[in-house]
Amino acid sequence: MKKAFITGITGMAGSHLAEILLEKGYKVSGLIRQSEVPTTERIDKYLENHQIDLYHGDMLDFSSLYNAIKKAEPDEIYNLAAQTHAGISFNTVEYTLNVTGIGVARILDVIRFLNPKIKLFQASTSEMLGGKLPWNEKSPFVGNNPYGCAKIMAHHLVENYRKAYSLFAVNGIMFNMESPRRVENFVTRKITKTACEIKKGKRDKILLGNLEAKKDWGYSPEYMEAAWLMMQQDKPKDYVISTGESHTVREWLEASFEAVGLNAYDYYEQDERFMRPVDIPEMRGDSSLIKKELGWEAKTKFKDLIKIMIEADLAKV
Repeated sequence: MKKAFITGITGMAGSHLAEILLEKGYKVSGLIRQSEVPTTERIDKYLENHQIDLYHGDMLDFSSLYNAIKKAEPDEIYNLAAQTHAGISFNTVEYTLNVTGIGVARILDVIRFLNPKIKLFQASTSEMLGGKLPWNEKSPFVGNNPYGCAKIMAHHLVENYRKAYSLFAVNGIMFNMESPRRVENFVTRKITKTACEIKKGKRDKILLGNLEAKKDWGYSPEYMEAAWLMMQQDKPKDYVISTGESHTVREWLEASFEAVGLNAYDYYEQDERFMRPVDIPEMRGDSSLIKKELGWEAKTKFKDLIKIMIEADLAKV
């Protein structure tokens, strides 16, 4: 039985990945920070059945990572832990760099010192990229915000350790991924949840920043399947994971309200508090390489993704 260790296992992507790996017959464990407030609701049903083991640790602390991974004895590590909110990273620069960037160096050193045969998947991001659209594996690194800069650091560290120590370490350059498990301070979930609350009479308006930014949005479980697929290859290689389509925040807003039978502009107000110091006009990925070489492609379309999230939020509201 293969063993997998997931950092960020209690988050959106981590919980989806845990489910996928359990279905594939893995023994799954993950890292959790010590906290007085439980944060395991996305994986509670697996914890109750003793299907997942959790080890306390922190991306800021090498010794805790070493001890957790040593106890878990994984064949594969999936690093999904990060301060992942690009907007918030402008206000938490040092913390974002330490967790999202240097934290990867800590994991790489744990692998190097503990067991160099452990495979590593590093969740890279489209927030690193720039240049001519669509962006692919050869697109230049720009660093559009502190989060993107931290991910560039991590990405290069993976490449460096792969060459220097012959580790199986890969970067999955993932564009925006969403699901009903997305936290509510991300614009996608904020919109779908608020639309449902307005529909049910629990709120009367929605406050948003820039509506014209275009993103490449995909479905989180599909992206985690791509991550797993990358880890099953004979040789490590980095790939872009995306849908190849871009849509504006305005389109997401309109489609979400349309899905609940409302006109978004009867409730929308712009709020300068939600404007980023720097916002990328458009993000769009080119995943032709992973499709050609590994046979992966995104299947869930833009409006279908919104429908999945709206249905889940309506049930919760």
